[in-house]
Amino acid sequence: MRNTKLVYSASKIPTTVLSQRLFSTSSSHNTNYAFIGLGKMGYPMARNLRLKIPKDDKLTVFDVNTSATSQFRDELKDSRVEIANSVHNAVDKSDTIITMLPEPQHVSAVFKTLTSSPSFSANTRKLFIDSSTIDVTTSLGINRMVSDCTSLNATFVDAPVSGGVVGASAGTLTFMLGCLLEDLPRVTAVLSLMGGRILHCGEPGAGLAAKLTNNYLLAISNIAVAESMNLGLKLGLDKDVLKSVINSSSGKCWSSEINNPVDNELKGFEGGFGVALMKKDLGLARQAAIQAGVTLKLDLKAEEIYTEVLKREGSKDFSVVYKWLKESQK
Repeated sequence: MRNTKLVYSASKIPTTVLSQRLFSTSSSHNTNYAFIGLGKMGYPMARNLRLKIPKDDKLTVFDVNTSATSQFRDELKDSRVEIANSVHNAVDKSDTIITMLPEPQHVSAVFKTLTSSPSFSANTRKLFIDSSTIDVTTSLGINRMVSDCTSLNATFVDAPVSGGVVGASAGTLTFMLGCLLEDLPRVTAVLSLMGGRILHCGEPGAGLAAKLTNNYLLAISNIAVAESMNLGLKLGLDKDVLKSVINSSSGKCWSSEINNPVDNELKGFEGGFGVALMKKDLGLARQAAIQAGVTLKLDLKAEEIYTEVLKREGSKDFSVVYKWLKESQK
């Protein structure tokens, strides 16, 4: 992966890039989109996509959970939304396809199905944008699989996200993009409809490499913030005073400022980024480190903590580590 770095703010992408029909030589061509995976993240992302694309463009959705697709269609009943009965059906009708799925095996299964399917009817080159958080090796394998499948006639890019359910709902997600420079205009035009910032991290696989590196740091800093807040309160500090000190000093980070566990405790640690997802990302980061020949010193201890928290608290927001710490000392 080359070290190519371009940063886009969705609000600063040139209007010509956002409006140009980059997938057709005909200016009258309506774009057909598909969104596969209407989970906690995918559902609000797909909603923003439908609300921001021209009303004459069509969005086809697919999820194995049919209640999610039915709810989506009912919520957006005044828009052009169709429910596909299969992955092939969704892709066959679409030029641009976004996937947001839970695990590497789910993403692999989708693309194995597609690349082994009969030829597709669309006569334009398809664009697949995978926003799932999976391992780099699997993503690169899918990229090759798609490139080698002439009947699919498609480009595949990795574009995992940061910002959680709140960012997905508000349309302010950060996308970490791995793609060739030649694909940037078309990809950024689509991502800008669902996010506020697009970071081009390099060639295919670079988006996921950046995502896993960031989330490894997040996993560790979340535990450190929980321990520090617990320590400060036990030492008699007022919680707001302690938060102010940390967030105006060198200890400031996302987990202390935006996702502080003391604040989340008031909400019962509901919603947000689940413990199970954090544990999954830790495993993916370790896998990437092994493949890169890098030794991580804190990963096993962090995974041990998240495993215990998951058993005790279920998949609440991962800042629930704070509650687990307090109760472990009783």
